[in-house]
Amino acid sequence: MTVRTFLPSFNKGRRLLFQCAVSAAVLVATGVSPLAQAAPGGVANLAMVAEPQTLDPMASTTDLVATIMQHVYEPLYTFDAKWVIQPMLAESLPKVSADGKTVTIELRKGVKFHNGKEMKSDDVVASLKRWMDIAPRGKAVSKEIKSLDAKGPYTVVLSMQNAYAPLLAHLALPSGFAAIMPKESAVNPLKDFIGTGPYQFKERKPDQYVLLTRFDGYSARKEAASGYAGKREALLSELRFIPVPNPNTRVEGSLSGQYQFADLLPAEASPRLAGKSNVVPVITAPFGFPYVVLNTVTGPLQKQGVRQAIQAALNMKEIMTAGFGDPKFFSVEGNHFPKGSPFYSMDGVAAYNQANAAKARDLAAKAGYKGEPVKILTSKQYEFHYRMALVMGEELKLAGFKVDMQVVDWATLIQRRNDPALWDIYMTHSAFLPEPTLSPPQLSDGAPGGWKSAGKDVSVTVFSHEMDPAHRGALWGKVQSVVYDEVPYIRLGSFNSLTARSAKLQGYVPMPWPYFWNTKLAD
Repeated sequence: MTVRTFLPSFNKGRRLLFQCAVSAAVLVATGVSPLAQAAPGGVANLAMVAEPQTLDPMASTTDLVATIMQHVYEPLYTFDAKWVIQPMLAESLPKVSADGKTVTIELRKGVKFHNGKEMKSDDVVASLKRWMDIAPRGKAVSKEIKSLDAKGPYTVVLSMQNAYAPLLAHLALPSGFAAIMPKESAVNPLKDFIGTGPYQFKERKPDQYVLLTRFDGYSARKEAASGYAGKREALLSELRFIPVPNPNTRVEGSLSGQYQFADLLPAEASPRLAGKSNVVPVITAPFGFPYVVLNTVTGPLQKQGVRQAIQAALNMKEIMTAGFGDPKFFSVEGNHFPKGSPFYSMDGVAAYNQANAAKARDLAAKAGYKGEPVKILTSKQYEFHYRMALVMGEELKLAGFKVDMQVVDWATLIQRRNDPALWDIYMTHSAFLPEPTLSPPQLSDGAPGGWKSAGKDVSVTVFSHEMDPAHRGALWGKVQSVVYDEVPYIRLGSFNSLTARSAKLQGYVPMPWPYFWNTKLAD
């Protein structure tokens, strides 16, 4: 069994990040032909939790879309294995004026899109403008930018309103990401999936697979591979991302050799996978945190007091146990970042894990809750989401809430969460990330849930404009405190993930968004 300790690095490399910003079922069941069986060096069948709701890398913040489309599209910057920001399509880290307000990015020359066209600065400008128009994190960044211009064929200049610490981290994140595409394809809705990545889009058959094929014209970086950074090689000829919603089918497919990789497996499958010669179970610890988003726009939860009542009712140990069972796969902790990081804070944590039904009932009554149904949106594709939602629903009932549990497939959940009239709470999760404003997306404007407040604006803005890492650490506590008070989302705990790869899949390195460049199949 592979156990990878996954904690963002907060050492010298971590400081560099901010210094740069400153100074800078089976095959039949899934409908896949037996011809898709993996051959050495050929095709990898990759079992995903669901059908992607879109393949537009900017239009969704879901991990599923990021995992698939990061092979097709690339960002200007990315994260290495220690979560230090490194250049990808940019030639180097940016040049930043002394006041932090002018950021100059030089682009790599000779990088080809999948249509054969060379990437130039006007493509980057068009791509970033599209990202700032439609992606929640892009919208947050757009408020910080005065102008975005191409200066010659290989130079992009951003004029900032103020020095903005999270800029490069936002440009590097593959979730809802600032993907670079040809300017002529940067339209909405996206019609052609044309990027610069080591794999190119070939075909999508809904509920069967998304097929990516090797891009022979790929322009790789020369640096050694590290995390998402450095040299990328398409050693496999094809990647088939197969939606396998049933987690037990993903387990069985891994054991039988039908899948060369299976994502997010139930924790209780760990003993079955251990000790098998053909399968390597991988525990990523810690992986991230499950959380629920609350609707602040309409319905009963638009009242802050009702949201506080929801928070008071929850018993996090019961919820996390329901999701993961084995304590080695989870921890109950209200601090949003672990000890050892500059963002560790206990501000507001007294509101975490209250497990107080009587208090919740009283808070809800004082806030004017009249017994309206609370619509909880969840999906069985992420089985731990579903289990936790069931327990949460029972705890809310004990606190006097009327619960309407709505179980849908993941693609439907992603679609419905964009309409605040259709839900009050939905269950999701995030990986641990080195920059707090990256996740959850509710910290940006335009994300589902619609959280807007003066407290949010002040705390997030002050935090984002502080360039000194030491000072930013203290300021994060202010943001965390506002989250606990206004309750736009509730962090449930921390968890470790279980995935599985074939013993034949060589070169695979566990990261939150699994990638399959630099991997191959042994004979």
